[in-house]
Amino acid sequence: MLRPEFPVGRPARAGGDDASTPAGAATRRPIVGSVHSWDLSTGVDGPGTRFVAFLSGCPLTCLYCHNPDTWRMRNGKRTTADDMVAEAAKYTTFIRAAGGGATVSGGEPLLQPVFTGELLHRYKHELGLHTALDTSGFLGSRATDALLRDVDLVLLDIKSWDRETYKKATGRPLQPTLDFAHRLADLGKEVHVRFVLVPGLTDEPANIEGVASFAASLGNVSRVDVLPFHKLGEGKWQALGMNFTLHDTPSPTAEQVATARETFAAHGLYAV
Repeated sequence: MLRPEFPVGRPARAGGDDASTPAGAATRRPIVGSVHSWDLSTGVDGPGTRFVAFLSGCPLTCLYCHNPDTWRMRNGKRTTADDMVAEAAKYTTFIRAAGGGATVSGGEPLLQPVFTGELLHRYKHELGLHTALDTSGFLGSRATDALLRDVDLVLLDIKSWDRETYKKATGRPLQPTLDFAHRLADLGKEVHVRFVLVPGLTDEPANIEGVASFAASLGNVSRVDVLPFHKLGEGKWQALGMNFTLHDTPSPTAEQVATARETFAAHGLYAV
């Protein structure tokens, strides 16, 4: 079993500098987390070529998730932050030349806030890399101010504006994500919003308009990625013995994607 990420009775506190937060003062080493995998990615997980750490465990169960194998923390590999930093260090020259950085993704990285904070802090201060946090925002209250100070960019998934649709798509309520988005705005943290366009689920014009209006109101969203739904992860669902309920759902047409992007652009947002 993985050890607890912080001592019992000393949870990370949103809005404060908890002593167990590695970005502040780590209380023990090595910091250990559950890691699904890592990869070098270009143009998907933040600007430039990036070293991306995919952590295991996620509280959401998105119907269109293309990596359901990351949902359970116990299915990941017990890995030290030292090992992840050493791996990223092999590529720093190339990453800097490509205008990239390091991204902590998942799963949901804020399910492991201490490990995530350690990685972000060391990627930024030891390796000198631009850092990004890829999150649904549902566990945003677990991100301390110390952790967020080590984040240059947040990739925030806003999966729906309609509350019922959000719950249907993810199994969780929307409000925590909106609360986290407001907190990031108050901190002046740069955000890229990600919105997955799923025909018959998230593609209602009013739903897209709601996400666009909210994102524009924050004042810190520099980009919106409209991501077309695809079924590339269906094989993983089948291998895990899970029912992929969107089997008969088509990918959106180019026209549908363009229309969604136009909705965001109409609110003054840069949408791709």
